This record gives sequence, structure tokens and C-alpha cells, in this order.
Amino acid sequence: MAILQVRDLIKTYHVGEHVVRALRGANMDVQAGEFVAITGPSGSGKSTLMHILGCLDRPTSGQYILDGNDVSRMSKDELAVIRNRKIGFVFQGFNLLSRTTALDNVELPLLYNGSLKMKTSDRHKCAMEALGSVGLGNRADHFPNQLSGGQQQRVAIARALVTQPAILLADEPTGNLDTRTSIEVMDIFQTLNKERGITILLITHEMDIAEYGTRIIRFRDGKIQVDSPVLTRRDAKKELAALPPPEEDPPLPPGLEEPVVEVDHGGVV
Repeated sequence: MAILQVRDLIKTYHVGEHVVRALRGANMDVQAGEFVAITGPSGSGKSTLMHILGCLDRPTSGQYILDGNDVSRMSKDELAVIRNRKIGFVFQGFNLLSRTTALDNVELPLLYNGSLKMKTSDRHKCAMEALGSVGLGNRADHFPNQLSGGQQQRVAIARALVTQPAILLADEPTGNLDTRTSIEVMDIFQTLNKERGITILLITHEMDIAEYGTRIIRFRDGKIQVDSPVLTRRDAKKELAALPPPEEDPPLPPGLEEPVVEVDHGGVV
């Protein structure tokens, strides 16, 4: 069953006297449970497509149906409701509130989802389950500056999952991570897709990251150039097992020790 359908999608921008045709008639169906990687060079249209699929923008023409809802011509308020209830977002920059614990960061979408009238205890439970699904159940009371980059991205993934969205949109989720941590994050995405059947659309300019998915859609000049299954899907678990253990940072010379940073535990921003 197609959870997402795009028909003749066109997006045109006017920049001064110039007309920029970011999308030139995109067509695609995404089935429930697929893991689709969308790739292409800068300016190819992939980011514009992601904005439309995430209900952050509307097409100039064409149709976009998400989970049975035609969202192509919805108002801004209607799009906000669809975003909150149907879509989970994971960004390159994590976008966590710095003075808020991992648990509270994950709970935020539940607070803004008007259809979920939940008690505080129920929100805590859902957020803890989401953190547990990404292996961070024991970091719930940690603040972002107490977590590594990979752990912060895991919190962001848990936050995207907490409302049980129809699809998960990940925009360059490994862009700020080193190789080992990138593989760890892709392992989480693969596990969510394989074991929980979560539909994932991932934007990346890195072909080796795209190959963790089940299907690759490549954009060029606003059009879909390639749409094909991944014949040999990369296995993140096996790649992690084959990597040597991470090297520990050498101790700093005397007098150059890093200062102890006190964490402000003052409430939610």
C-alpha cells in the first residue's frame, strides 16, 4: 500500500527577475515499510522535495497524497496539523533544546500534538520507550552538552518517533558525524525499518549512506533521474562489528587539562 504518492510535482521560485524551476514534474510512490534514500548533487531538487514531503512548503502544481490525505493545497494551519501528526523529522543539526534533558526533548512533540490529550505520566512513559528504542534509556536525565554527537542524534530520532508518525523524514542525519557514529546511526534506522516496519525517507548526498536503504531515488535538474532498488544493501551491524575499537583520546599535557563545565539544571527554555 502506498503511504505517499507524488504526481507531476512542480515547484517554481521567483528570485528577482529570474525563475528557478526546482522541481520539474516529479512522480513517485512510496510503499509502507520502505526505506528510501533520496540523493543527488546540490541544486538537484532533493531538498525542495523534502520540504514539500514534510509539509514545510507547497508545490506550485501537482499532487501530493500522504497517508490518504491530499495535502497539495492545504492551508498553513492544516499543514501544521499534518506535520505534527503524520511526520517525524530528523535533522543534520540535531535541533535539541540545550537546557532541556533528553527526556524532555523527546516529550516536546507530545505537548504540541492537540490530538494526544495525555497525562504527564503517560508522556514520560512514551518518551522513555522512544529513548529505549534508540538505546538511550539510561541517558534520559542528561542534557545535550553531556551527550556525544551520536547520542544527540539518537535523542533526535527518539523525538521523531514518539508520536508514532506515518513516515520518518531524515535530512542529512549523518552530516555532522564521524564514520563510526554515522554507521551507528544508520544501524538504528535499519533496525527501525526492518524490525518495526517504519517508513523512512532519507536525504543524503553520500552514496555510501544511501546504500543502507532499500531503494535509491536520484535527482538531477529537478527531475528523477534514477529510481531503483538497492541490489546489495549495506549491513550496518556487520560493518560496525568489523571496525576496530574506537581509539581513546590521549591525555592532555600538564597545565592544558580541559576545565570542568558546570551544567545549568534550570528548567525548560
